[in-house]
Amino acid sequence: MNNIFFSFSSLEIIFRRIFLQIESPDVIKNLLFYDRITENQGCISTRKYMKTTSRIAIFASGSGSNAQRIAEYFSGSNSVEISAVYCNKPEAYVFERARSLGIPSVLFDRDTFYNQTVILDDLKSRGVEWIVLAGFLWLVPVYILKAFPQRIVNIHPALLPGYGGKGMFGMKVHQAVIEAGEEQSGITIHYVNEQYDKGDIIYQAKCELSREDTAETLAAKIHELEYEHFPVVIGKLVSEGVNS
Repeated sequence: MNNIFFSFSSLEIIFRRIFLQIESPDVIKNLLFYDRITENQGCISTRKYMKTTSRIAIFASGSGSNAQRIAEYFSGSNSVEISAVYCNKPEAYVFERARSLGIPSVLFDRDTFYNQTVILDDLKSRGVEWIVLAGFLWLVPVYILKAFPQRIVNIHPALLPGYGGKGMFGMKVHQAVIEAGEEQSGITIHYVNEQYDKGDIIYQAKCELSREDTAETLAAKIHELEYEHFPVVIGKLVSEGVNS
């Protein structure tokens, strides 16, 4: 039997306003439309446009446990996609977490971040609409803030406005809370501006402290709050942003 090869190199089929509506438990009225199908060297390529997926970039500087939790939370979502993980420390374990989750990662240095537009260009090329800081320790430069107004969110391991500012991160925060004899601590999710931990507060969750608590036991309590609330708040913000 002779092999048959179909060549469509010169064929172009144009579809105008062809809509496909999908209704399922996972995708309700997910509207897809194709405006053009071209045939090139026997292969069909399509241009598909979807306005139902919001793309998020995660910035981290360390282990990346929050980044992993966020990625896993949205892994089955049809409305949110984690486009990439960005990190300023080559030894950070977040790179391994991103690799295991199949998420692209980007390493950058201080000069690239503050004196060039490479990172912004990369964010735009991926179609990123939201930036989430999950243990990222550098101030976000103004040119990125302007490109993502009210679209950059951070989580702080204390109840702002207390125990925030430059140098207040990780165990330093928990130790300060314990030494002050506080009866409560918690997390603060807030928008990011030009100053450390000064953006408008979006959400706070609290935990009780006892005299037996140490910086280490407080850190464990804070991690539980972060894992429980941060992905949920991100999802709500993205949903409200899409529908606004």
